[in-house]
This record gives sequence, C-alpha cells and structure tokens, in this order.
Amino acid sequence: MRYMLLFHYGEASEESIGAEAMAAGMRAMASYAATLEQAGILVSGQVLRPSISSTTLTLVDGEPRIQDGPFADTKEQLGGVIVIDVPDLDAALEWARQAPPLAWGAVEVRPGAVHIEGGTWVASS
Repeated sequence: MRYMLLFHYGEASEESIGAEAMAAGMRAMASYAATLEQAGILVSGQVLRPSISSTTLTLVDGEPRIQDGPFADTKEQLGGVIVIDVPDLDAALEWARQAPPLAWGAVEVRPGAVHIEGGTWVASS
C-alpha cells in the first residue's frame, strides 16, 4: 500500500530557525530519504519551496484564473512530501515517527487511492 507522508510546518519556521538549522534539517531529510531507499520502500520525495512561490490555478465562471502565492491565507505550509510503499498503516506510522520534520511541525500520513504505473491508473491495495 502506498502512503504519502506530508510535512507541514509554520511559514515562519524557515526564517526563525536560521540558515544553519535549515541546512541541518536538509541533511537530516537526505539521511531519512536514504534510509527509506535502503529499506526498499521509497517511491518518491520532494522538498517544496515556500508557499509564497506557488501559483494557484482556479476555475472562475468557467475560465481558468491564475493567482500568485498560496490559495488560502495560511500560517502553515506543505513543506515536502515522501511517498512510501509499505504493508499497512502501522508500518507507515512507524516510518513517519522517524521523519525529521516531526521535530518542527507535523507529519500527515495519508493512504493513496490510486497511482499511475506505466501510464495507467492502478488502484492501491
């Protein structure tokens, strides 16, 4: 079963913790991802830029509208994601407990419903 680990933290976190702590956090995430890869469960991962750099597309009166920045005014942001393939929720939670972002925010564990494999949608089991 595939699970997405979503890493949430406050927008101010990056500025308030400083460059040295951010660099240490990035090293910790790289080590964590390597551990997941060595365990053979890492499907993909991505650290995201701050939400201020996002562009949101919505449909207004049937026409696409582009909005710079986050869709909603929020004090939390999605800082990154990792997709793992493990037997069940208990295993996903065990891996999530080891995620470095837990130290400065929250780790949401969400099961996948379907994923793309070879250009085809495949139901997660």
